[in-house]
Amino acid sequence: MKLSGIRYLADQGVENIWKNKMMAFATFCVLLISLLLVGIAGLFYVNLNSMIKGLGSQNEVAVFMKVGTTDEENTAAEEAIKAIPNIDKVTFISKEDGLSRQKANLPNAQKIFDDYIGTDASFMPDGFSVTVKNTDLIADTTAQISAVANVQSASASPQVAEFLRELRKMVSLIAGAIIIALSIISMIIISNTTKASVFARREEIQIMKYVGATNAFIRMPFFVEGMVTGFFAGAGAYFITWAVYNSVYDMITEQGMIMNTVGVNSIIPFDKIRLIVVLAYLIAGALIGALGSVISTRKHIDV
Repeated sequence: MKLSGIRYLADQGVENIWKNKMMAFATFCVLLISLLLVGIAGLFYVNLNSMIKGLGSQNEVAVFMKVGTTDEENTAAEEAIKAIPNIDKVTFISKEDGLSRQKANLPNAQKIFDDYIGTDASFMPDGFSVTVKNTDLIADTTAQISAVANVQSASASPQVAEFLRELRKMVSLIAGAIIIALSIISMIIISNTTKASVFARREEIQIMKYVGATNAFIRMPFFVEGMVTGFFAGAGAYFITWAVYNSVYDMITEQGMIMNTVGVNSIIPFDKIRLIVVLAYLIAGALIGALGSVISTRKHIDV
């Protein structure tokens, strides 16, 4: 087919949107809602998974050095711990800081601390607070830390790691099932809406077929019409998602307690995923709209 012919058919497809604006608007709305349902479900899953990882990053390994270690020995131990592959962050806690924390955690024993211990922290060990990258490997990581020279003990809560691992699996299964179900429902609704749009012009298709038009010639305007409608539905879904996402994000970030619990960086800012979201919406909208229109013409082309 010549370039002029392709341009003519593309122009016909765009013109058909205006001629059949009510059906085109109905298809646009269905595509918009369907894309929103799947898109928001996907973003919810991504953020929920990130929040679970944020909770996991707070599952710390408490490391206690042997009593009386020197600054050089503490520094060497810190470097050795940092060299372990699964380590995210290592924070040194001096014996003085450790004593202050004990006093804060046991306010009812304040008199005992003051009368018998005072500010003498020589009996306390230095230590480290260690966060890991992958809580699934926390048991192995704790064992590696325990093997570092001058480390007296390293302990973590494997129950918390196990709970987070199981929670992540459960969230992945549930979110995956929801997204798949929404996708199937959306495809069925889109297919029916597109069929209704094509059915309304079945006589036009049949006349073109009778006068000798090829299948490709008949389908091209519908392909362009569906693609353009889907593209604008994707753009609309993107702008709605952007507005809603930012509103929810601002509302959550204002709650300091929530952010401290799940981790400040656990909820993903929209700017970091803007390009992925807009491309996903535009490509999915245009592709679904175009394929839906072409597939729905098959029945009426076979005359």
